Amino acid sequence: MDCLFCSIIAGDIPSLKVYEDDVAYALLDINPWQVGHTLVVPKRHSTDILEDDDVLAEIAPTIAQVGRLLKERLGADACNVVANAGAVAGQEVFHTHVHVLPRYADRPGMVNLKSPVDEELAETHSRIVPS
Repeated sequence: MDCLFCSIIAGDIPSLKVYEDDVAYALLDINPWQVGHTLVVPKRHSTDILEDDDVLAEIAPTIAQVGRLLKERLGADACNVVANAGAVAGQEVFHTHVHVLPRYADRPGMVNLKSPVDEELAETHSRIVPS
């Protein structure tokens, strides 16, 4: 498979899965902007959120579920939900995905959207998905 996210969903590439349902797979971003930065990826391949209206509609409930999960498990105060459509917009993997970024009161606003993350991904994962 040429698509990174298709390979992850197929189980060919490991990831730190946070949530999965029939239509979407959510995993921790390997280069997080916030503690708990999660990607919600539709299982059905499409290039970006502008390509197929149905894909975004299908994953919207999962995006909300993941946002609530991150707030509950990580103690986040809010979330940003961001999607990049196209290379110029910053999209790097050309399979539709939405970033769910937990936000914390000590680093508010867009100026702090990309904050240093000191916590290891495995530690963050264990707080979201306890064993």
